[in-house]
Amino acid sequence: MPIALPISVPAVRLHDSISEEGFHYLVFDLVTGGELFEDIVAREYYSEADASHCIQQILEAVLHCHQMGVVHRDLKPENLLLASKCKGAAVKLADFGLAIEVQGDQQAWFGFAGTPGYLSPEVLRKEAYGKPVDIWACGVILYILLVGYPPFWDEDQHKLYQQIKAGAPWGCPSPWDTVTPEAKNLINQMLTINPAKRITAHEALKHPWVCQRSTVASMMHRQETVECLKKFNARRKLKVRPPPTPSCTPQATAPSCTSQPMAPSCTLLHPTPRPHPASLPHGPILHPYPTAPSAPSCTP
Repeated sequence: MPIALPISVPAVRLHDSISEEGFHYLVFDLVTGGELFEDIVAREYYSEADASHCIQQILEAVLHCHQMGVVHRDLKPENLLLASKCKGAAVKLADFGLAIEVQGDQQAWFGFAGTPGYLSPEVLRKEAYGKPVDIWACGVILYILLVGYPPFWDEDQHKLYQQIKAGAPWGCPSPWDTVTPEAKNLINQMLTINPAKRITAHEALKHPWVCQRSTVASMMHRQETVECLKKFNARRKLKVRPPPTPSCTPQATAPSCTSQPMAPSCTLLHPTPRPHPASLPHGPILHPYPTAPSAPSCTP
């Protein structure tokens, strides 16, 4: 049974579930803005401050879920949608197909589930896990938001998993030279290998780079990040893994975009027949990327 979220949660909310003549229908929020990452590459300006605003909304959604005892387990760019096409539309967290319910800070082995590049070390080690797996995925997302490519990558899935378990995601220094120490500090706290020492959603929202971004986060336009992100988005659509760390250069300064109030949402009845939950496969599901040839660097 899908997990229903309250109105206050910035996520794609389930409104109703209807069974009729052997078909199962789900009524969700109408979300028309497309993927967050696609919106970013279409912007005239994109800065560290904008990345801070994006991760703040994501963390707020994760915090709401964690307070309800829900662990998403599959946070990734494809599941970050915009409520509408209006400028500054709210980010909505989508796809709770792999979500689980936990009691408080419960840690247990809930199965191997998620998307390879966003899996946490504890899941790969098949250890007990809980809410911290979502924070690890948020750290991967924030890394991509800042430089346009993922922290861990290899065509060989085994080598990819070894990278994740080893941590230390920092690649070539060039793009990170233009990222503030506060932003890198937050990523480090999110990508802490030990889940017990990993920052929580509540703590991350209190981080100066998030709650004081007007004075802490850089306003410099990150054109190289946007170019890298365009290529990253294209490969995601083709289900091809992103390239290794590219060679990037600092960019000139430019004003950042300003955040806007959240856009209202409405509901949509999905008319496509859905299988009854009883007919769906049980247990966790892993969403792998197919192996692909090496891709070129993201240098324009």
